[in-house]
Amino acid sequence: MAPSGLILLFYFVFYAFLAGMFCLTMWVMLQTLDENIPTYQDRVPSPGLVIRPHAAEISFNRSDPTNYNQYTQHLHNFLQNYNDSVQERNDLCLVGEYTDQDAEPVKKVCQFKRSLLRQCSGLSDSSFGYAEGKPCIIIKMNRVIGLKPQGDPFINCTAKKNSPLQIRYFPSEGRLDKMFFPYYGKNTHADYVQPLVAVQLLLSKEDLNVEQTVECRVEGSNLRNNDERDKALGRVTFRVLVSE
Repeated sequence: MAPSGLILLFYFVFYAFLAGMFCLTMWVMLQTLDENIPTYQDRVPSPGLVIRPHAAEISFNRSDPTNYNQYTQHLHNFLQNYNDSVQERNDLCLVGEYTDQDAEPVKKVCQFKRSLLRQCSGLSDSSFGYAEGKPCIIIKMNRVIGLKPQGDPFINCTAKKNSPLQIRYFPSEGRLDKMFFPYYGKNTHADYVQPLVAVQLLLSKEDLNVEQTVECRVEGSNLRNNDERDKALGRVTFRVLVSE
């Protein structure tokens, strides 16, 4: 065999060996991973909060439905999975107790019916209060696999202004019941839905045409809500401007 052929053969065998070693290393590493639980999920110590409609600033004229239709349609779309007819297929769980299912291959899902949001459900009032100038904002907590918040977590919202802003919570007192925890991941907990809290801003005539900055936090538990380096942990801030 010519010297050039020997060199090509050497490099072919050499790179084939490297490729084989790489594939073997990846295969061994993948055997150590759990497809349902992230290995380094401790990087998210506490969940963040998000709002629906998904907007940092909600601005509309209450007298013009075309001004707020985008917000109400977003809420209707978001709540489809929470419709009572859908949730009745899920399980009734023990209120105030964790739903531990470590040994179960397929996890049951606890009911959270849309009707629990009452005036903010969009069922009795399809405008979610926007037509009255008393808009509903829905708050949910991001999913974190294995999270079991201690205490009795609830959502508390305050307006950043001198005079207090009246706020109504659904379910009562903004509770996030422990029966919805822990979450086991999308593979084994496929139909899981987070518990929701709806807040209705009861804006007075004096509050109209004035931008309201509202901050909501999860309180009553060990979940962090005051980390200045990550202001998304355990809290969310949004602005609302309702005009006549």
